[in-house]
Amino acid sequence: MLTTKQLLDIETLQKECEAYDHLQLKLNWEMFRNRVTDQLDFLHYENDELVAFLGLYAFGSTVEVCGMVKPSERRKKHFSRLFQLGMATAKEMNFKKILLNAPASSTEAQAFLTKHGAIYGFSEHQMKWEEKTLEEVNGFTLRQANTDDLDMRVRLSVEAFGLSNEDALAMESRIDGDEDTDMFMIDGNKETVGKIRVKRENGEAWIYGFSILPTHQGKGIGRKVLAKVVKEQSESGHSVHLEVETKNAHALRLYESIGFQVVHAQDYYTY
Repeated sequence: MLTTKQLLDIETLQKECEAYDHLQLKLNWEMFRNRVTDQLDFLHYENDELVAFLGLYAFGSTVEVCGMVKPSERRKKHFSRLFQLGMATAKEMNFKKILLNAPASSTEAQAFLTKHGAIYGFSEHQMKWEEKTLEEVNGFTLRQANTDDLDMRVRLSVEAFGLSNEDALAMESRIDGDEDTDMFMIDGNKETVGKIRVKRENGEAWIYGFSILPTHQGKGIGRKVLAKVVKEQSESGHSVHLEVETKNAHALRLYESIGFQVVHAQDYYTY
């Protein structure tokens, strides 16, 4: 697992890179802090200063990869060496899919990934809610998920997001036990029809895994649930954020109708 110093060094490097390049990196801090192994993180130090980093984030049979290099230390092959180590590790661990993540506005990252044979797959919008009057809604119930809901959570991830059962089970099992996260099940007409997860950190509330069973979509449930969650988190003093794939036009329109606006975009490449 990463040491306290390593975590601080990664955070310092991230802030420097984001300020220099005017972008936002997608490092999965929730997973960083809960690592049970140091085999998925690659750090390069010069004179006791972290100058390059590469992290692997496992989601079942898929692994996502993101990294960065100190601006003054670029073009010195630091990242290339970490990338080779990371890709070798991903292959040794037999992941079925390797996704490389880079800010959409980073031409340097795009050139690096293309040079190494990565193929563009899709983009993901990071959205922020801009204050807007939201009416009180009803017709459903939000309740904290319990152990009996695991099968339904897996089913929702499979049917709504197209994940395999293996990946859905791995993901749902991993996110349990986080004290800053609420996993809500959505009940309507005495049956469970969806789920939504809210992660709070540093004054921000992030919405993840929001899904409604396909048989219950198009009935306005999703919009009502989202409005309720956004209203509650905003009133408790949090700014509200979420992520959505660009190709999911229906979800994008739903979020925009509630008051969300795109602030960043991340590109994903398959390797």
